[in-house]
Amino acid sequence: MSTPSAIYVRLPNWLGDVCMSLPSLQALIDSGIPTVVCAKPWAKELLLGLNIAGFIPLTGKWWPDSQTIKSYRRTHRHQQAAGVLLPDSLSSALCFRLAGLPSVGYKDDGRSVLLRWPLSKPLHKLHAVQSWYYIVQQALQRWSFPTPREQPLKQLGLQLSEAQRQAGDLALAQANLEAGRYILIAPTAIGLHKGRVKVWPYFNELCIALQARGYTVCMCPPPAERQAALNTVPHALCLPSLPLGAFARLCQQAAWVVCNDSGVSHVAAAIQAQQLTLCGVTNPEDTGPWSERALCLGRDGQWPSLEQVLSTLEPSLSSL
Repeated sequence: MSTPSAIYVRLPNWLGDVCMSLPSLQALIDSGIPTVVCAKPWAKELLLGLNIAGFIPLTGKWWPDSQTIKSYRRTHRHQQAAGVLLPDSLSSALCFRLAGLPSVGYKDDGRSVLLRWPLSKPLHKLHAVQSWYYIVQQALQRWSFPTPREQPLKQLGLQLSEAQRQAGDLALAQANLEAGRYILIAPTAIGLHKGRVKVWPYFNELCIALQARGYTVCMCPPPAERQAALNTVPHALCLPSLPLGAFARLCQQAAWVVCNDSGVSHVAAAIQAQQLTLCGVTNPEDTGPWSERALCLGRDGQWPSLEQVLSTLEPSLSSL
């Protein structure tokens, strides 16, 4: 096909995955072609600081979503648009096909017949950030755009709007917290990973130990996880829930973010926070935080001990 008039990119469904897809999205934006994001509604808040051409909220149901995309294309006269599929699900490929978008993506699960440009996954194992970035590289090459750098930088590049920064700073002021003088913990993680709990088991003990040393420990869980956070760490300062952008600002301003290998880990990485991610049912080589300021302890089948976590944090906490 000729040069696309617009690029429609389907982002993954989970918070951490959307964060890890940011380098891929930025590479598409940098091509200069209008980039329209198709994603779950909550992702729009996370992308407010990026120069995207449009946002289409998806329900996750392939037929109504395909009609919504088709209507958006018609309204914006994107007759020559093309699609980039980061998820490798059959439903995402079917949705773009029914919306009339010739698309590029991995050809897993029999998707070849639904894709204009089916890709084989690289033989060598890639981090999720690299795997999605590879799709974008291949797409831009096929459409004769300048190919982006061979490997994404070790940063996700989340950009916050001024309003998001102000909202985060206001939340800190209302809680009497100063930038760089608190430890933000995220002691919850939704769901199971291969049937196993994703939550480090010593968050309460960590909070008590840090408070005994005079450090301020706070948390800011989303509404659906607030009670679980309070049950897990009852003595931490619990801030009111915030939109994603304002929460990212809290991560950015913290002395440390201590979290499970979950969505918060990737939000912290996206904003270049100083973070410690605790693994016990996952391996950081596969989906760990993509940031030079991130440290990881533990791996699949081996949670780090409380002593390991404290010894990692304490050398840099003396100035708090």
